[in-house]
Amino acid sequence: MTPIASHIEAFLRDYLPKQRGASQHTCDTYAYGFKLLFNFASQRLKRRPSELGLEQIDALLITDFLEHLETERRNQSTSRNVRLAAIKAFFRFLEHRVPAALEQIRCVYAIPFKKTDSRLVAYLPRNEVQILLDAPDPKTRAGLRDRAMLHVAFAAGLRVSELVGLRLEDVTLRPDASILVRGKGRRERVLPLWKETTTVLRAWLAVRGDMPVPELFVNAKGQQMSRWGFAYVLRKAVKIASKSRPELLDKQISPHVLRHSIAMLALTATQDIRKVSLWLGHSSTQTTEAYTRVDPAEKLEAINTLTPPKIRPGQFRPPDKLLAMLKGQCLWGAKSANLLHPTGSQLAQAP
Repeated sequence: MTPIASHIEAFLRDYLPKQRGASQHTCDTYAYGFKLLFNFASQRLKRRPSELGLEQIDALLITDFLEHLETERRNQSTSRNVRLAAIKAFFRFLEHRVPAALEQIRCVYAIPFKKTDSRLVAYLPRNEVQILLDAPDPKTRAGLRDRAMLHVAFAAGLRVSELVGLRLEDVTLRPDASILVRGKGRRERVLPLWKETTTVLRAWLAVRGDMPVPELFVNAKGQQMSRWGFAYVLRKAVKIASKSRPELLDKQISPHVLRHSIAMLALTATQDIRKVSLWLGHSSTQTTEAYTRVDPAEKLEAINTLTPPKIRPGQFRPPDKLLAMLKGQCLWGAKSANLLHPTGSQLAQAP
């Protein structure tokens, strides 16, 4: 039995960051996916995760794990495919480290990715966003931090990893307020801030104090705010905001929904998909096109330039009630006559 723990450690700590140059966010995402996999395998095989062998993580177990993600954890097909991509990357890494497992690796390669639905992006209208931004209590230190995080996340359209990764040195308040964002794929962008966003950011910086970490937003222990920490902040804001807008509880409001919301607002205001793409840090405008499927403005402009087909003239006239009654009476009489006076063929068949 080949222990798998050492291979996973080499994959996450050496191969991904040093040889492939993967970001810390990518490494964290892969690590979380393997945590789910090994917890599932541990329960299935009745062994501790550190005692699992490579031979036990076969294609059948991985397929069951992927089904578990969708049925038990209620993950979407996109999340399933992300976990499968991490698993395949790890087994590709094992090709030269464990040649004896090539047959097992080929079976894992054969697991297909699942087709995903191209759904409309979920976003909040501006009035509901405003209620969320007003939810934190500005009379407390935690409330000032939460309010600043929500404002910056929405105003800049940040991914949650970009938000928690912001550093003090990335914030410029004079002469014009802006932030330097280190985005996906190591793409950097500078984004200006609204005056209102600058105000709440200044209020947080006034009470932040000296911390041992360079990140802008910290938790109660003075450490960098995590992605799950911000998700908790958002859930708390939704709970408070739902007191005045109960319908918010029926919506799945994730950190990415704030990003979608500012994207829709920017698209409506500018009608320029290229500007929205630059604002969000997309590598291609093809990604940004998802927002045009939600915004009807472009469809309305297109349909107004087309010549609609003509309508055939005519007017529906309901049948006369008297004629309809007489027609129904005739049909009923004919049916009754057939029942009382069978045809010759029917008589011939009678005993």
